[in-house]
Amino acid sequence: MVTSIARQSVIIKCNMKRAGLLGNYEFYYAAGLAAKLFDIEVDSDSRPEELAEHLQAKLQQKEGKNEQEAYLLSMLKEYTPEERYDEQMKELLLWGKKETCLWQVSITR
Repeated sequence: MVTSIARQSVIIKCNMKRAGLLGNYEFYYAAGLAAKLFDIEVDSDSRPEELAEHLQAKLQQKEGKNEQEAYLLSMLKEYTPEERYDEQMKELLLWGKKETCLWQVSITR
């Protein structure tokens, strides 16, 4: 899995406000973004169901400051995680938590 694809997919979905999260790779990046944006502590070693349960409890009282944040919240609230887990998911969660180029996708040639 090329992790930048999952990142780009989440950002494009939030910018266009279309579609939901497709798989745990996107979910973990989105979870990292939510942790950053909404000041939520998340354990980077959390398994998918544990992470989803933790986020559901924390996100219920959160509101987005803009359309992208609001759509991110809606995608996370609607996502049902798969059982599968690997180290790239942890990498994506940490990337989301440290994201500096919010809502920007860059394609280099």
